[in-house]
Amino acid sequence: MLLYKWWHYHILHHPSTLLFALLLLASFFITMTLSGKISTEIGVHATAAKWFNLFATQLHQVQNIAERIHGTKLHHGEDWHHNESIKHWTYVIDGKVKTCQESVEYDEAKKRIIFKLFGGDLDHQYKLLNLIFEASDKENGGAVIKWIVEYERLREDVDPPYGYIEYLHKCTADIDAHLLKA
Repeated sequence: MLLYKWWHYHILHHPSTLLFALLLLASFFITMTLSGKISTEIGVHATAAKWFNLFATQLHQVQNIAERIHGTKLHHGEDWHHNESIKHWTYVIDGKVKTCQESVEYDEAKKRIIFKLFGGDLDHQYKLLNLIFEASDKENGGAVIKWIVEYERLREDVDPPYGYIEYLHKCTADIDAHLLKA
């Protein structure tokens, strides 16, 4: 009861006490969160339809286009482009060769694809790691590619996956150059 009276008095007579308490509480939750989203938007020359088509029907070709992708193979399933199919990827993040498996969800109407990464090197760091691709046309030609890295870390000592943003920027540049030639 005494704490309540103290708190009530300070809130009414010293509003800065409330602000301080809220900031303290917010900082506690910010440092405790293990999940988040990182996003970037990249202007490209090829159309949104070309981008979506490449990922939705020719995903196996990306290993021949992007420098940081060393290889990929169909791990499970009969076709590269079904939600049930699982692919195995080898790629470079932060200068290190990494491996993972991936499944996808397509939304053709929104030109959106969710790449769900799991297994391999990721299992020791992340409970969840999704790369979300969205393509939209610009009025003056070309498109905007939006990448969202959605993640949940296993522990606080695991850094957020910022290296994936650099990786996606580099791969986007490589792919855009290829699509302009096609």
